[in-house]
Amino acid sequence: MELNKDNMKRMMGIILFAAVVVLAVIKFDVLYAYSGQVLGMLYPFLLGGAIAFVINLPMRFYERQVFESRWMKKRFPRLSRMKRPFSMILAFFSVLLVIVFVAWIVVPQLVSTVKTLAEAFPVFVGEVRELLEKIAEDVPEVQKFLAYLNPSKMDWKKVMGAVIDFMRNGFGENVLASTFWVAERAISSTVNFFIALVFSFYILAQKEKLGNQASRMLRAYTSSKVYETTMKVCRLLHDNFSKFITGQCIEAVILGTLFVVSMTVFRFDYALMIGVLIAFTSLIPIVGAFIGCIVGAFLILVVNPFRAVLFVILFLVIQQIEGNLIYPHVVGNSVGLPSIWVLVAVTIGGSLMGVVGMLVFIPLMSTVYALLRESVNRRNALKTD
Repeated sequence: MELNKDNMKRMMGIILFAAVVVLAVIKFDVLYAYSGQVLGMLYPFLLGGAIAFVINLPMRFYERQVFESRWMKKRFPRLSRMKRPFSMILAFFSVLLVIVFVAWIVVPQLVSTVKTLAEAFPVFVGEVRELLEKIAEDVPEVQKFLAYLNPSKMDWKKVMGAVIDFMRNGFGENVLASTFWVAERAISSTVNFFIALVFSFYILAQKEKLGNQASRMLRAYTSSKVYETTMKVCRLLHDNFSKFITGQCIEAVILGTLFVVSMTVFRFDYALMIGVLIAFTSLIPIVGAFIGCIVGAFLILVVNPFRAVLFVILFLVIQQIEGNLIYPHVVGNSVGLPSIWVLVAVTIGGSLMGVVGMLVFIPLMSTVYALLRESVNRRNALKTD
């Protein structure tokens, strides 16, 4: 290799990259700590970007289908020229309305069920005690256990002394520290949320300008090949995330409607509430609907245990219909990812980042899958030629 200027630059770049990698491996703990701090500082802006991306989907619909329609331009030309602020307000209001509707349907019924359980719990304990007493006639160990549970034979002075000692030694300090920690987290979360909300407004109001600035900066500091490749990946990511979110929302509405209609036909309790809850939780891929099923079965169990078993059977039937007919056509085809890789994406994303990882990794893996498929096809075509 000739030691000309270009080769020297390449060698220096390789040496510098190797040194950075070695330093990162040696000081991984320090790098991990600093990266956590950096992510903590950037968290409000990352959250604002995520909010803006989600809100942009209904906002774009309002802009194109409502304010840019011929009827709107003809009847209300001034309103049509102010499509961005009105579309933004309508989009935020639509998302807020969905959240309020779900809370209005689900929360009161959950509170009522918890109250019913609290009232029924003493009766349940009494019935269990009577059952144990019948069994205890032949089992001495159970008799000792029941005698221990008898409140009249408990040494209350000893119990109160232990409670007072606990209050003196550690409870007060622990509660005080926990209170300050909870208050700090609540204030920090509230501030971060409002910063993210304001930041999302700025992004949505000037998204074309910000996109143009990012494109010009990338073109200025990278080669043409890197610029074209980066823009291609960004467009693919944007399309996959948009299609995935839209597909998940459509699939959730269809699934919730199926449950409301079928539960109403078979006269299950809490049909509307459970249908809305399952629709909302099914936004989480694969496992979300099962969370709604567990809560729904629990609510029905309080009223009628046998009906709860029938509800689980109904859920499994609808889940098979949804998994084999609805999801592959609505969501699977929208992101272009085979079912096996959807499962891999959900598993890896859930283990790394929880629910957020489940939502993010499907479009990410879809993008990687599309790029890899294109590269493999191109290389195979060159070898065939």
